Amino acid sequence: MAVAVKERHDPLIDAPPPSQRAFNIRRVFVYGLLCLGAVLVLIPFLWMISTSLKTQDQLFARGINFIPDPAVPGNYLEVWNRLLSINPNMTFWRIMGNTLFITILAMFGEIFSASLVAYGFSRFRWRGRDTLFAIMLATIMIPGIVTRVPGFLIWRQLGLLDTYDPLTLQSLMAWGPLYVFLLRQFFMTIPREIEEAAIMDGASVVQVYVYIMLPLIRPILLAIAVLAFSANWNNFQGPLLYLSTPDKFPLALAMRFFDQSLSKEAPQWQYMMSMATMMALPILLLYFLAQKQFIEGITIGGVKG
Repeated sequence: MAVAVKERHDPLIDAPPPSQRAFNIRRVFVYGLLCLGAVLVLIPFLWMISTSLKTQDQLFARGINFIPDPAVPGNYLEVWNRLLSINPNMTFWRIMGNTLFITILAMFGEIFSASLVAYGFSRFRWRGRDTLFAIMLATIMIPGIVTRVPGFLIWRQLGLLDTYDPLTLQSLMAWGPLYVFLLRQFFMTIPREIEEAAIMDGASVVQVYVYIMLPLIRPILLAIAVLAFSANWNNFQGPLLYLSTPDKFPLALAMRFFDQSLSKEAPQWQYMMSMATMMALPILLLYFLAQKQFIEGITIGGVKG
């Protein structure tokens, strides 16, 4: 006697497919929200550029005017002339040189130290490895302001205040647990057979790390380079705490110095916005040049592991 088998229905499979009209409506709604968000993000940036091209009278004119008439691109040169009148040693090339020196040195230091620590956490087995890694990740929850005073006291005891050492040497201490986490996730996606084959061919651990592992994680290295460059380029609290000589100021601190020097006069926002625009453009340019590698590195490093 044949036994009737009850047919099972899967609601996900048996459900009717969505209509093309509903799909188009959802797509228009999503793209509309994205466009609205983009406009909200771009308004402050466009207002900054617009203000940097205005005259003193246009700053306090009634109404909203995004397009200055007439535009004054000479504000970008005049701001440095006014800064020179305050301190003759604070030239454009000196300030930009200070900023690039601190930023690039700290960026490479963070990449080197974070990749080295992440390589040890991902490829070697030793007692307490996972516990120490968890403790390191827990430091992400510690606000940076908590370590400012102890760090200042340490560098003062070393006699390194008013130098670039506190802003650059700390990058060699795996500064940034997030970077170590992303690099560790990337290292763990690489098959161990690659290392074993290289070691059997006579490669040392250092050679495997430099010539094999680092080239394989280039996307996440570029992503971290963008993050580290942006963080050090925009760093204000560190130079404010450790530097006291105006000749050594980076751009972020020079902008604040310029603002304080003119605080007794009428607000000259056109010059402040000129410096702010010059400070923002390198970050935007770097992101657009490395956009593909940045997104790829963050996505793969955060998902795989």
